[in-house]
Amino acid sequence: MLIGREAPYIIAEIGSVHDGSFGNACRLLEIAVDCGADAVKFQTHIAEAETLPNAPSPSYFSAESRTAYFKRTGFSPAQWRQLAELAASVRVDFLSSPFSLEAVDLLEDVGVAAYKIPSGEVSNIPLLEYIGKTAKPVFLSSGMSSWRELDAAMAALGGAPVTLLQCTSVYPCPPEQVGLNVMQAMSERYKVPVGYSDHTMGFAAPIAAVALGASVIEKHFAFSRLMYGSDAKHSMEPDDFRRLCRELKDTGRMMQSPVDKDDLSSVSDMKLIFEKSIVAAVDLPASTEIAMHHLAFKKPGDGIPAARYQDFIGRRVIHSVPRNHKFATEDFV
Repeated sequence: MLIGREAPYIIAEIGSVHDGSFGNACRLLEIAVDCGADAVKFQTHIAEAETLPNAPSPSYFSAESRTAYFKRTGFSPAQWRQLAELAASVRVDFLSSPFSLEAVDLLEDVGVAAYKIPSGEVSNIPLLEYIGKTAKPVFLSSGMSSWRELDAAMAALGGAPVTLLQCTSVYPCPPEQVGLNVMQAMSERYKVPVGYSDHTMGFAAPIAAVALGASVIEKHFAFSRLMYGSDAKHSMEPDDFRRLCRELKDTGRMMQSPVDKDDLSSVSDMKLIFEKSIVAAVDLPASTEIAMHHLAFKKPGDGIPAARYQDFIGRRVIHSVPRNHKFATEDFV
């Protein structure tokens, strides 16, 4: 964790959903923090450095060319620095995904806390080697990669501390393609922390991921799914994101808090109220030899436990007792 917080570490993926508005970017950052995010993650695009003018757009966002979109939604170095400073002031980690070597240089200059490598850059070995030389923490997303490609990517990052994120680059991702088994296989294969970058529309996948060992969860975040942009309609809105953060932290506490089934101190009051004691089913004269029909089992549980009834079958009561008398061991010969 970059700033010591309770696991799992939650990344609000703002990306470029700000649509080029610096004010929106700042406000999205602030709201993500208010919802409970540990980190905010942007995308740093420098159009001329990362794409050819005729590069195709993804099927889910073709309203404008990639070059035009990246140019229109990009920020100046000064604005990136202001975002990093704002993040520091509200104690949230400032992350970004660079899509070119030039973007890495920019982010190094403004003081990024860690790098997120998006799924489409995993095979960009020169970029990974360049990021690895910074020695900063890296979150590596695996949504488009085979095992062979991930092996090469991990090698290219050198000694940088890596958290590997299971991801499926399908928008939205159906439950059948989430692949939490892959996250567990990554942990075994690479011996590094693992997490989950979520493209589903709900809560189940990230919560299940934490239950299976994810230390990091990334989720797309927007003011509204009605916003313009490539990621908005697959993002989580603030009210749901706040709930998700709360439930992820609760899940993390569950996973990190093993319970001793023989330590009943936390339920001692409940046992007293809800468990049963052995009582007299009827009025019993002195010297009555106890048979099963003489006993009843009633709340509260502060007498002889009902489970011990066989210890008293065949024993005699010392003195007469009325119906509903709560037995004590001193009542028997």
